[in-house]
Amino acid sequence: MKLAELIGEECVLFDFQSDGKWKAIESILDHLVKVGRVTPEQRMPFLDALVRRETLASTGMDHGVALPHAQVEGIDSAVAAVAISKVGVPFESSDDSLSRILVLLVIPKRDVRSHVRTLAGIARLLNSEEMRSSLMDAGSARQVADIIREAESKS
Repeated sequence: MKLAELIGEECVLFDFQSDGKWKAIESILDHLVKVGRVTPEQRMPFLDALVRRETLASTGMDHGVALPHAQVEGIDSAVAAVAISKVGVPFESSDDSLSRILVLLVIPKRDVRSHVRTLAGIARLLNSEEMRSSLMDAGSARQVADIIREAESKS
């Protein structure tokens, strides 16, 4: 599954700010509740799963990217959001950089293969310096969603 299939403009947090990864995860999840992609009843189980996963090892990656993700029971399809932060979020990344592109992903526990493929695809997409620059230079949430959609359509 591609990221563009999981997000629409409403799932992009543009000009995102947070003073740490725990608040960032919670804020992104709250946004998904606000736009109706996550129900209020799903919020705590999703948050618990994301926190459990993050305590195993940070999902902060190199080049200002973070991919907080988790598998949960009781959902039929994956849920994702993208947050773009001009100032960056401390996310305990492997290269100690602030995370400026955060992709939150929650996937059904029964769909482990899809989870791995989706994460690998997102990581591959964001491994491109050109892609990261395009996302950081975007002027709106719609542009971010369009950039992702266009890049994934070429791959």
